[in-house]
Amino acid sequence: MLESSTLPPLLEGRNLLAFSGGVDSTALYHLLKERNIPFDIALVNYRTRPQSDEEAAYAETLAARDGKRLHLHTAKIGKKDFEHRARRERYAFFERLIQTHGYDTLITAHQLDDLLEWHLMQLCKGAGCAELVGMRPLEEREIANRETEIGKGEARSYRLVRPLLLTPKERLLAYLKARGIRYYVDESNYDETYTRNRFRQQAAKFLMEESPEGIARSFRYMLEDAGTLAASPEILFRHGELTLFRHPKEETLLMRQIDRLLKRNGCLPSGAQKREILQKRDVVVAGTWAVVIEPERVWVAPYRRAVMPKPFRERCRKAKIPEKVRPYLFETEGLEALLSLPLFSS
Repeated sequence: MLESSTLPPLLEGRNLLAFSGGVDSTALYHLLKERNIPFDIALVNYRTRPQSDEEAAYAETLAARDGKRLHLHTAKIGKKDFEHRARRERYAFFERLIQTHGYDTLITAHQLDDLLEWHLMQLCKGAGCAELVGMRPLEEREIANRETEIGKGEARSYRLVRPLLLTPKERLLAYLKARGIRYYVDESNYDETYTRNRFRQQAAKFLMEESPEGIARSFRYMLEDAGTLAASPEILFRHGELTLFRHPKEETLLMRQIDRLLKRNGCLPSGAQKREILQKRDVVVAGTWAVVIEPERVWVAPYRRAVMPKPFRERCRKAKIPEKVRPYLFETEGLEALLSLPLFSS
């Protein structure tokens, strides 16, 4: 069931498995163990359900039995915009572990049903070929040090690996049942007040029951095609969470590159926000990220407000640094590094 293309990277470095105790991550835990692939586990306990603590205790039991290190994080998140905030909290935790403990790979248990749900949601929003695929078995990601937590300026890369991405959930469930392996069911996955759950129950579930093999084949073809469409941006400068890259000229590719950078930092722009970015070219997305599109380059940076001294503002003005980006450069002391670049030193 594990995708063969994902196995070599898992044998090359230190791996961290995102674990929940549910069907997908429990199956992946045991499949990795069968292949003698080394890994530690990380679990976020949101304490939103009575069995949340049971799942955390289950993770502790597995880790103790199999000699694995468990990283456990308890998070308190309100009901408002829970899915988005939970995801952001989760990945912030994983990336802190990657930074602190030197993990090379984050392994997640996304499977074919998840991929189909994402596909259908993007299809209904309006998306191009690359966005319709969304997740990939292997991705290279970069995380910037957060000044308040780890340090300043430097970025660290890691691999995001999804070994089960083309495996139907039903096969994982059958695997667990055949071996009598304990797992938990998150009842909130059936709550159709969440958009994704409606797509799961009313559309994806039927399609997966009808044609799982055909759906897997289609996504294999789309993943191959998407690889040619998802060119990475040409990075000109990176400091902390600020990225400056060369304008790719093609508007479709431009939006894909901006979208990918925002998503890597936990910001998921809506269709309306993407249209606003391309129309206004100088915007703040969701109140947290500044995106400025210039004829030759594009800025993506956390949006801050700061009282900046006049000499600092004047240097930024002369270098033609966008106003929405200046406060972040001021807070992170990144201006000197930026102005040392040839494109600003003339």
